[in-house]
Amino acid sequence: MPEILIQYRLEIWQSIGETFIMVGMSILAAIIIGLPVGTLLFLSRKGKMLENRIIFSTLNLIVNIIRSFPFLLLVVFLIPFTRIIIGTAMGTAAATVPLSIIAIAHYARLVEQSLLEVPKGVIEAAISMGASVREVIFKFLYVEARSGLVLGLTTSIISFISYSTIMGVVGGGGIGDFAIRYGYQQFKTDLMIYMIIIMVILVQAIQFTGTAIAKVIDKR
Repeated sequence: MPEILIQYRLEIWQSIGETFIMVGMSILAAIIIGLPVGTLLFLSRKGKMLENRIIFSTLNLIVNIIRSFPFLLLVVFLIPFTRIIIGTAMGTAAATVPLSIIAIAHYARLVEQSLLEVPKGVIEAAISMGASVREVIFKFLYVEARSGLVLGLTTSIISFISYSTIMGVVGGGGIGDFAIRYGYQQFKTDLMIYMIIIMVILVQAIQFTGTAIAKVIDKR
């Protein structure tokens, strides 16, 4: 192991832990809130089971606005809200707030797109058998779209990692912040390169795992 990695091993492990906390909270928000929001976007569209122009237009507008915000500006814009929720606008916990919000919007859109790929006949068959909205969602939509949902979550996780690299703005820490503070700003290019390698390995591992899972559960 390179000497510089040994020298900064404690700080590196701390930064990795901070990244996992931020990304982990984002994943939870994406699944717990983003999945239902994306499902409602799909169901409230014109011609769908719960067609509702007001609900669809409202959710669609909110998701579009959040996704169109430059992330750094979103972080700054949400500082007052973050302070209300967490009690502070600085630190790893505070960084999870804007990350979770962008995660919800990001994954909601991917969920909607995955559900739109479900053959219309599947839904019609479920309704003809007397399935309730809940049954259509959990026994038909999610089952048919499960591979796309996993791939969408995989793509989202990689995006969350990318977003987490700039959370040093609010003292969120993480691998990216460590690379900038200890590598770039202190002119330790080798240390910065090692951090980039760690990020690349992490992203590749997540992409490989997500793709493998998607292939296993795709029975079409």
